[in-house]
Amino acid sequence: MNHAEVLALFDRRMRLEAAPDSPGAVVERVGDVLRQTGGGPDAWTGVLWSDLTEDTADAAIAEQAACAVEVGREFEWKLYGHDGPADLGDRLLAAGFEPEPTEALMVAPAAGLLADAAPGNAALPEGLRLRQVVDPAGVELVVQVHSRVFGSSADRLRERLLARLENDPDTLSMVVVLADGEPVCAARMELYPGTGFAGLWGGGTLPAWRGKGIYRALVAHRAREAAAAGYRYLQVDASDMSRPILERLGFAVLSSTTPYLLVP
Repeated sequence: MNHAEVLALFDRRMRLEAAPDSPGAVVERVGDVLRQTGGGPDAWTGVLWSDLTEDTADAAIAEQAACAVEVGREFEWKLYGHDGPADLGDRLLAAGFEPEPTEALMVAPAAGLLADAAPGNAALPEGLRLRQVVDPAGVELVVQVHSRVFGSSADRLRERLLARLENDPDTLSMVVVLADGEPVCAARMELYPGTGFAGLWGGGTLPAWRGKGIYRALVAHRAREAAAAGYRYLQVDASDMSRPILERLGFAVLSSTTPYLLVP
């Protein structure tokens, strides 16, 4: 995998050519910034891509901050490590945006994971069962794991997942792992038609069940699904905890990503 070529492909297809991710949302270009606005009250709003210089950055930031005030809800500038200018993060901070933890943008060819993704090579430990999520009851299991693993409210996640199941179920795959009927791990995959990329999101395992190969098994499961659906690459915004596991599975770090949030 040529890292520079794949990163350029990611920037073009997943950012510059991004489609709205929820009903009623609109992706629009304003100067050298591409942003999403509109949609329901829980729809994601923010900057997807930018091509700024030291001379244009401050004015563009001020314009997007004004947009955040106008829409009246949380606004995210999704900053990548290779975006310019080099001090864009500092400029966002000075304008009132607050950074969330930085994650690694990691990509792997889906087909390259298929050897490890063979059922016998990435099986769940004995006694655990994989359940595909296709209904609201399954969403509740996903939300339960998310809340316990990440220690935060999952109300907005619940609403987004329920809306996706109702309006666009073919581009979302969710799974939970059960031990004696109790959820111990959950993960989902977003399929982005026409891009060649599928995104792995929300992978989390309860502390008592870590180190048993469950996370690896769910990556393998989703790799099989993505390859079968014709997607060439898997993409992850990886935390420091997930990054070493993904590197061992064949994912490469192409850049970093930091959400900068502005709450009017």
